Amino acid sequence: MSKRKTSHRRSSFSVRIPEKAIDNHSLNKGAPQPKARPSPSLPGKTGAGTAWLYGIHAVQAALNNPKRRHRRLLVTASGAEALGALDRYTFVEPADRQAIEALFPPGTVHQGVALLADPLPELALDEILANLAEQAVLLALDQVTDPQNIGAVLRSAAAFGAAAVLVPDHGAPEVTGALAKAASGALERVPLVRVGNLAQSLDHCKAAGCWIVGLAGEAEALLADIDLKGRSVLVLGAEGPGMRRLTREKCDFLARLPTGGPIAHLNVSNAAAVSLYEWARRTPADKN
Repeated sequence: MSKRKTSHRRSSFSVRIPEKAIDNHSLNKGAPQPKARPSPSLPGKTGAGTAWLYGIHAVQAALNNPKRRHRRLLVTASGAEALGALDRYTFVEPADRQAIEALFPPGTVHQGVALLADPLPELALDEILANLAEQAVLLALDQVTDPQNIGAVLRSAAAFGAAAVLVPDHGAPEVTGALAKAASGALERVPLVRVGNLAQSLDHCKAAGCWIVGLAGEAEALLADIDLKGRSVLVLGAEGPGMRRLTREKCDFLARLPTGGPIAHLNVSNAAAVSLYEWARRTPADKN
């Protein structure tokens, strides 16, 4: 296979890299630094649990999160301008758009930034429940496998103050750049908790004083009819299959949203946003 010729023109911008960082990269002092061009890898991910995050909001939030370990930050001129204040980082590498595009599937909207970062520390459900406020809501997703849907749910969870989003460890997608991009920074703010058994986890939530409310299109009661004060878990299934039988049986209530007409079913991320709005609308204003 013939190698594609690449341009060796200098980038039209520069990022000052402290001397310590230059030493770490084994560059000779005073020698010109070659423009970094990452080797293509699997779309949006790499080895040892690290992942390439992309998009201004997702990358900026990850950079601002002290719980993240950052490894490499590839930026174009426009990406560097959008992120701003990059001199404080020692892992910045000027790159062209082709170098960043090589990391992701065609059409990925990376906005000129790509951050290689370690995964966030995993939180156990027991840790979430031990620190749960008396007025709180969690989301549980059953059979939801689309990373962009999960990312969008996280974004709504952050907007309305949800304590966590629970997903089954089996079947749920890994945290990749696509999920982080859809979350638009919310991945750094709302814990995404992977649980071994969703039904048993709902039992743990009940033991912590939570009411379990499942969203089902065929339910008789509207979500507005359910008392959501105190601690609640809103359970949503994937569009189509919905919740599994055992998950449904763990719910204290089944409720539906007031949709109708020829398109009565909402995408799970839209249903999550509407459900969280209903929770926020009907709970005390001084909730945590």
